[in-house]
Amino acid sequence: MKVHLKALGCRLNEAELEQWSQGFRAAGHAIVTAAPDADVVVLNTCAVTQEASAKSRRLLNRLYRENPAAKLVVSGCYATLQATEVANTLGVDLVVPNTEKDQLPAKVMETFALPVMPEMATEPGENSLFVRGRHRAFIKIQDGCRYRCTFCIVTVARGEERSRAESSIIDEINQLTSQGVQEIVLTGVHVGGYGSDLNASSLYILVQRILVETDIPRIRFASVEPWDLPENFFALFSNPRLMPHMHLPIQSGADSVLRRMARRCKTSEFTQLVTQARSAIPDFNVTTDIIVGFPGETEEEWQETLSFVERIGFGHVHIFSYSPRAGTKAAGLINPVAEALKKQRSQALHQLAEHSQQVWLQQQLGKTVPVLWERSREQDGQLIYTGYTPNYCKVITKPHDKHELENQITTVRLSLDSQEEGVLLGV
Repeated sequence: MKVHLKALGCRLNEAELEQWSQGFRAAGHAIVTAAPDADVVVLNTCAVTQEASAKSRRLLNRLYRENPAAKLVVSGCYATLQATEVANTLGVDLVVPNTEKDQLPAKVMETFALPVMPEMATEPGENSLFVRGRHRAFIKIQDGCRYRCTFCIVTVARGEERSRAESSIIDEINQLTSQGVQEIVLTGVHVGGYGSDLNASSLYILVQRILVETDIPRIRFASVEPWDLPENFFALFSNPRLMPHMHLPIQSGADSVLRRMARRCKTSEFTQLVTQARSAIPDFNVTTDIIVGFPGETEEEWQETLSFVERIGFGHVHIFSYSPRAGTKAAGLINPVAEALKKQRSQALHQLAEHSQQVWLQQQLGKTVPVLWERSREQDGQLIYTGYTPNYCKVITKPHDKHELENQITTVRLSLDSQEEGVLLGV
């Protein structure tokens, strides 16, 4: 049988696709890149915002239109929060909630009585990374979250924290390394909470084991809550295989707003953390999330946020306009911010964030760094490769010969690309 896998949303959803693909392939089924070619279509949905839920619905309908004869399986946060609605959607044959998604391939094969080939029918250790490229793989290390930020619906959809065994993670990384993968991203709902449900384990201990027991060239983190990092965490980065970049979501630059959000980090603590990282590791890149227009956000609080973002100097800022999510505490807060004001504040923050990014990129000019080249395209008859520096600056290069660079790490000197904003040129 041919299976098509599709995901919306976070890197964790992407990591789950990889796990599912391995499960299907181990049973002798094929992974295909196009929905019309599939016998089974699996969609991993997102519900982090109202728009994400709407996108999930639209994609669900589109997949059915593209291949109405296929069995349509839906999982993920939107499918978990709106299980009845999704189950009653035209064309949906099976809904797998988040609590059961680790068994999704087995449930699909059991429900539809899909034929299973002998284990020897597939190459030992083979997986489907070739479908999306071999350069980077997302590794799911845990699921769920024990915290309840007032704006977040994901903790409701994903449930309590569940950590994977260290040995299982190590085995997966070594398998990927043997297949030529150059970079992994450790991902989860609450990455910094890894090990909270295991004895004598933590994110720090896990990373130590990965550095000792694997040879993967580059290791990154997905989003990590800033309050989760122990004082000695940045000592890990003395190993050059750990990439000097972290996405630390702060959500607001005003402590009073952070309290209403039930965030467990003050702006002073965040500033101290960033200072510690930049002091320990040269050119350490910090990126973040900011929510604009959280209920009750005053002009004074907004100005505090702008000052905070300018003071920190982020390499990139993900900006979200607040929208209420049914089932969250924030949805019942008083004094909502008017949509027009949210739009105005969002535009101002975008301008500030773009300036901050340009300052950051200017600081990288002239440096000689290793870049992992990911993919190529043709532009004006010339081959152009795109990749990322260790501190996650996007770089393009225009090789003078036809040397294959995809999934290769080469050293380049950085200059500004005058044609593409926010991108460096490697020469």
